[in-house]
Parts: sequence; structure tokens; C-alpha cells
Amino acid sequence: MTVRLAAAGFQHETNSFAPRPTGFDAFARADSWPALTEGAALRDAMDGLNVPLAGFLRAARAAGVDVVPLLWAAAEPAGEVTWDAFDRISGRMLRLLAEAGRVDGLYLDLHGAMIVEGERDGEALLLRRVRDAVGPDLPVVVSLDLHANVSPETAALADRIAIYRTYPHLDMAATGARCLAPLRAMAAGAPRPACALRHGGALLPMAAQSTDRAPAADLYAAAAGVDSGAEAVEIALGFPAGDTEWTGPAVLAYAPDQARADDLAEDFAARLAAAEPRFAADPPLPAAEAVRRALASVGPGGPVVIADVADNPGGGGTSDTMGVIRALIAQGARDAVAGLVHAPDAASRAAAEGVGAAFDLRLGAAAPWPGDAPLDLAVEVGSVSDAPIRYVGEMYGGGHAAVGRSAVLRVRDPGCDLRVVVTEIPSQALDRGFFLHHGIDPAELAVVALKSSVHYRADFGPIARAIVEADAPGRLPADPSTLPFRHLRPGLRRAPER
Repeated sequence: MTVRLAAAGFQHETNSFAPRPTGFDAFARADSWPALTEGAALRDAMDGLNVPLAGFLRAARAAGVDVVPLLWAAAEPAGEVTWDAFDRISGRMLRLLAEAGRVDGLYLDLHGAMIVEGERDGEALLLRRVRDAVGPDLPVVVSLDLHANVSPETAALADRIAIYRTYPHLDMAATGARCLAPLRAMAAGAPRPACALRHGGALLPMAAQSTDRAPAADLYAAAAGVDSGAEAVEIALGFPAGDTEWTGPAVLAYAPDQARADDLAEDFAARLAAAEPRFAADPPLPAAEAVRRALASVGPGGPVVIADVADNPGGGGTSDTMGVIRALIAQGARDAVAGLVHAPDAASRAAAEGVGAAFDLRLGAAAPWPGDAPLDLAVEVGSVSDAPIRYVGEMYGGGHAAVGRSAVLRVRDPGCDLRVVVTEIPSQALDRGFFLHHGIDPAELAVVALKSSVHYRADFGPIARAIVEADAPGRLPADPSTLPFRHLRPGLRRAPER
């Protein structure tokens, strides 16, 4: 009998300290990824994208495997997912699964750090609903983000889990594709592998998790070396702004027998523990110091990139803190651009008044955060747009970002030369396309300040003369121990030991 599989996705990275809950409308509309999509339309929506479900569908098509696409939904990281959104999306997914008829296995493209109103373990809640619908025997294989907070229940409810191995996440589609072989094998009757789960001892700062450098690069290279089909090691470095019992790094190991799975898990848990001090090395600098270092490094051969790591909307930041921009103005930055600042009122006013208009505005800090405050600025509109912005870098594979209205505002201060890109809808500044769209080539500037933790490295790293990480106040701080946690498990350290 020919194997027939079903596939679906439901992704959210929840920041417990973000001011806005994530409702159904956030999943229903497009952002950097497609809007909520159902059925056969998923094939076109996913075509060419670096998305796990897209990779799974491409691998299945190449292998001649019949897959029924059910539903896919994702929303920009923010506060907890409302019960209404979770219930509607998961309910619709399960109805579509029931209508699909006979399936021999299910693939789920999840994140691993979803928090739902009233339930801190969103993925386990979803998998419980799936198991209630399909029973304990249907093979279910899941892909998770490198920043997943993996609970024992999630590990137990999934027959196999695959986790991204790169940050920036260049292997999202590849991770989805990795899920096909084990799911296909189990759907054809292969036994479920033994699984072992081990958790790390400390939260790891997001900016330190880049797999472009040690220690994360070494850990993931070693994990990839184990992957033989019969055995696999998967590592999640955790999302430190999710306030749950299982927040933090984890190791999953799979093998034909439990003893071997346990041995692999113990080995990699020990590697993770040994690497912990290196995750605390070279922390980001306070904003003023980071800007001083950046301006001192200006010269030929590309821009100095300043990463505003704590205000990354891709991790639930508000994308409107002013620490780095304030320092750029105070220190007289020249030939500089900063973005993306989520400022709906400023973007709307710029669009209404048009290019060349000059006005005063209060920018940033719409939702107060300790240590941050808005800036009162005089600005001139340099460019406006209401079109989606095409990605040019590798990570999003030629897709488009829906940011609503966007504008370039030049700060009217004779002491500096700074432009700020503002958007109506928040989006992480991880791609040069956001600036090229407005006629600004980052490669030709002296300083580029980006609200991003690590993803910017994929597209800006190759053009950067130097990179300086700044730790201005924000909801994804370089030192996670500064966050007001309430639900972490006893014994988990809130930052790595140096």
C-alpha cells in the first residue's frame, strides 16, 4: 500500500514580556511569511520559501510521496497567543485532518516556544489535541526552531523531532526535509526510535547563540555528525524570553534502543555544559559604548554594523526602543541609517505629508520599558512606500515582508547625519531589502544600526567592515537574568556562568 502523509504548521515564538498578545488576526495576515493558508493552496504559498513545511513538501514531491497539505499559520513573535487564536487554528487543522481520510503519518512544522493564554506549553497542548484525534499509534514527526523550549511532554508525544542547526536560520527548509525520511519509514511500519531528553543548566543569551561562531558552531557540527538515520542528536538552545518551566537549552537523542539514546543524550548534555562559559564571553556593550566603538571603527571597505540585540521584533521586542538611536545622535554619527523602528503614527504621517515634508514628532517607546524613553525629533521625509518589501538575502529566499506603510525619516540635527526607517507593521531588520527598497544601499554607508539579535548576520555580515553588538534596554536583553521571571523551574540559572 502506498504511504499517504499529512502535513501542517502552526508557529509562534512567544515573548512573555511583550506588551501585545497575539490574536487570530496576526496569524491570518501575511508578514515575512504567508498568511494563514489551507489545503492545496499551500503548495503555491510555500513555493521557493525557506520554511520547514516548504522543505518537507519539496522533499516529498521529489521522492514521489503523496502528501495532503492541511494548514499553515505563523505570526510575528509577540505576547502570548490568545485562546481564541489557538483554539480556532488548531481546531481547523484537526478538522482538515479528519476530512483528509486515511493518512499513515503526520508532519508538523512548529516552533517550540509557543505560550497560549492559560497554557505555558503551547506545543504540548497542540500535540495532546492531535493525539486525542489520531490516537497513540499514528507516526507524528515534528520540526522545531533552534530556540525551542522543549518540554518532556512534547518529546513524548512526538515520535521524532528535528531541530534547526543554524542561527541565522538558513536551514529551515532543510530541517523540514529531514523529517520526511523518518516519518515515511514509520508510516511504512518501522518502529518508533527510543528517545532521551536532557536539559541544560542555564539560560543562554540569544545574541550568543549564533552558529557562525563557537561554541554553538561546534555543538551543531558534532550533532550533524551523529545523524545516521538510525541515530540522531537534536539541540535546542532555548528561547530565554519565554517564562515557562522548560525554558532553556535541551538535547534530544534518538536511537534504536534506549541505552544508546541515553548515552548520546548524556554525551551532548556534557558538551553543552562544558560550552556554557563560552556563551557568556564577549557580551554586547551598553549602547553608548557600542556606538563609540562603532564610530571609531568607521573606514573604507563597508559599513560598521551595530546590532541592537535586545529590541529584536523577531524575538518579541517592540522594535521601538531608542537607546542606540539616541546614542547615534548624541555622538554625531555621520552617513548612518537605523531601522526598523515600529512607528505606525510616524509612517502614516510621512505617507500623508509626502517626500520633503518636515515636522516634529515623538519617536519610540510606545510601550514603556525600564531604562528607555521616547525621543523628540525634527525630521524630514526622504522616502515613503506602501508596498511589500522584497527580501534579497538567503534567509527568506526571495519572499516579501508586509510592513504596511514605511518611510525614511532624516533627522534634522546639524550635529549628525542619520536616517531612520520606520514601518507601520513591525519586522526584523535582517535583510538589506528593507533599505534597498527605499534607495539606500547599506554597503555604501558608514554605519548601519539594526534591530536584530543574530539573523542580520546572514545578509549584512558579508558587507560589514565590523560588527558591534549593543545592549540597549529591551525585551530580549543580552543578560536574560534581568527579566522578571515567575515560572522557571527550580535550579535553572538565569544566565550562563563565566
